[in-house]
Amino acid sequence: MGILDFFSKQKKETLDKGLEKTKESMFSKLSRIVVGKSKVDDSVLDDLEEVLITSDVGVDTTLKVIERIEERVSRDKYVNTEELSKILREEIVDLLTENNSSDNNDGFSIPSDQKPYVIMVVGVNGVGKTTTIGKLANQFKKAGKSVYLGAADTFRAAAVEQLVIWGERVDVPVVKQSMGADPASVAFDTISSAKANNADVAIIDTAGRLHNKVGLMNELSKIKGVMNKIVPGAPHEVLLVLDGSTGQNAFEQAKQFTAATDVTALAITKLDGTAKGGVVIGISDQFKIPVKYIGLGEGIDDLQVFQRKEFVDSLFGH
Repeated sequence: MGILDFFSKQKKETLDKGLEKTKESMFSKLSRIVVGKSKVDDSVLDDLEEVLITSDVGVDTTLKVIERIEERVSRDKYVNTEELSKILREEIVDLLTENNSSDNNDGFSIPSDQKPYVIMVVGVNGVGKTTTIGKLANQFKKAGKSVYLGAADTFRAAAVEQLVIWGERVDVPVVKQSMGADPASVAFDTISSAKANNADVAIIDTAGRLHNKVGLMNELSKIKGVMNKIVPGAPHEVLLVLDGSTGQNAFEQAKQFTAATDVTALAITKLDGTAKGGVVIGISDQFKIPVKYIGLGEGIDDLQVFQRKEFVDSLFGH
C-alpha cells in the first residue's frame, strides 16, 4: 500500500465517521419507507420526499431529486425498492455535478501566475471561520506553500487572538493591528507583507457581523478594493464558511452573504456530531457555488477537500 492509499483510506474513515449521524438518521428513515414494499411507487416517493426534507436537503432541492427519480421510475417501468438507494446516490451526484461542485482532488494547489493567491474568508461569528483558516493554512503549508494570515476581524479581540494562536500552531506569520482598527488597513498590510516576502498564499479573516447587509457589503467591498490595488485580481477566492450543524439557518446565512459579496467557494463545517449533513447537497444546489471544503472534526487534518461522489457514498453507502 502506497502512502497515498494510506491517506485516502484515512480520509475516507474520517469522512465516514464525520457523516455517521446523518447517515444513521437517513438510513433508518429510508429503511422504514421501504419495509414491506417491493417496488418504488407514489407512496414510497412521498415518504422519500419527507426523508430528504427532514435531513435538511431543503424543499427545492428535494423536489428536484424526487422529480428525477420519478422520471427514472416511469422510464424503467419497474424499479424495486432495493435499487432506490443506488438511484438516489446517482441522482444526487449528478445534481452536484451540474452545480459546478467539481471534484477538486487537490484543493491546495494554486495557479502559478497568481502570487500571492489571496483568499478572503467570510461568514458569521461562531461558524468555525478562524479554525477553518488555521486548518487551511496548515494544509497549504504541508503542500509546501508559504502562507500569511491577516486578522481583519478587528471587532472581536477573541477572533484576533484565536488567529494568532493558529499562526503559532501552524508556524505561519499573522498580520494584525489594534482592536477596532480598519479591517481594510489590516488586509492592506497582510497582502503587502505577503507580496514583499514572495509568499504563495494570503488568507484574510473578516468580520462576521450581519446587522445589516449594506454595512457588510460596504465593508467587504472596501477590503476587496484594497486587495486589488496591491495584487490586481485579488481576492482570487471568496470563501464563505457555513456551520452545517445549523441546517436551514446555514441557507439563510448563505443568502445574506451571497447578496453582500461575490462568494466563489464554500466551506461547510461541523458536519460531525450532527444529522444535518444533507444541508451540503441543498446549499450546493440552491446557490450554484462549489462546495470546496468540508469540516469533519476538531483535528487539524479534519478539513477535507469536498469530493461529491465520496461524500454521497458515505451518506448513503452500506
